[in-house]
Amino acid sequence: MTDHRKYLDPGVISKIQGIDMKARLVVEGFITGLHKSPYHGFSIEFAEHRQYMPGDEIKFIDWKVFARTDRYYVKQYEDETNLRCTIIVDSSASMNYASKGNITKFEYACYLAAAMAFMMMKQQDAVGLALYDTTVRSYLPSRSKKSYIQEILRTLGNATPSNQTGTGAALASIADRIPRRGLVIVMSDFFDDLGAVTSALKRFRHSNHEVLAFQILDPRERDFNFGYDAMFRDMETAEEMTTQPYQIKTAYSEALKDFTESLKNSCRERNIDYMLLDTAQPFDVALVQYLMKRQMIQG
Repeated sequence: MTDHRKYLDPGVISKIQGIDMKARLVVEGFITGLHKSPYHGFSIEFAEHRQYMPGDEIKFIDWKVFARTDRYYVKQYEDETNLRCTIIVDSSASMNYASKGNITKFEYACYLAAAMAFMMMKQQDAVGLALYDTTVRSYLPSRSKKSYIQEILRTLGNATPSNQTGTGAALASIADRIPRRGLVIVMSDFFDDLGAVTSALKRFRHSNHEVLAFQILDPRERDFNFGYDAMFRDMETAEEMTTQPYQIKTAYSEALKDFTESLKNSCRERNIDYMLLDTAQPFDVALVQYLMKRQMIQG
């Protein structure tokens, strides 16, 4: 069992501390630059108490807590959030690949997911998590309670990539579980039928979600530098093949380039934010670069 606490490194948290993750598109319950909700007084699911601040309505003060502590606290509800985000991580067997000196693609995704979840909860946004392979393996609905980050970290730490990939069907199932529009972040190598992948991403956009697609690849998957002779084993089917990599490197490189370009173009056509990530680059560097670029675009 993985120590889930490792996914929130203090050094990484310090790097993203001053960066906000704002929605680029207008989503339900989101007001740019403000942390006030249009749902005050209408939600029914209690999340936690927070200290009273000037401007809070007196009717939301919890007088029972005041009687015990002599301090003013207001009740905060799940819908009192700017944004609801669902982070979706591919946990199929292909994500368990790592070349020498690098972490697996799944580990890379877990670090990214943890950092983004922490950052958004700090903004009082609600975050949920889904893990999938051929089907949805874990699903945590979006919550804004700060202690919920521990449940997200535990779920990531306890997961073991396995089985084949069924991105299309799994994402369609997750789309049906998200009750209202928000931000959807998908982390995967997307090694699946391109039509099924793009159709699934398109489904989120049809529901007016803002969608971020992070394609995570190992450097050897990108440059195919495996030496003179190599034995390749499919991590999902266990099928093996011995070959000389240099003989197929050109054809492989062209096929991969066509695949990633088609995925990127398909995302752009649907107003989906696409980013290709290489596990050789520290995930925190990639994340900060992405967030800073996003802030510049948003102005």
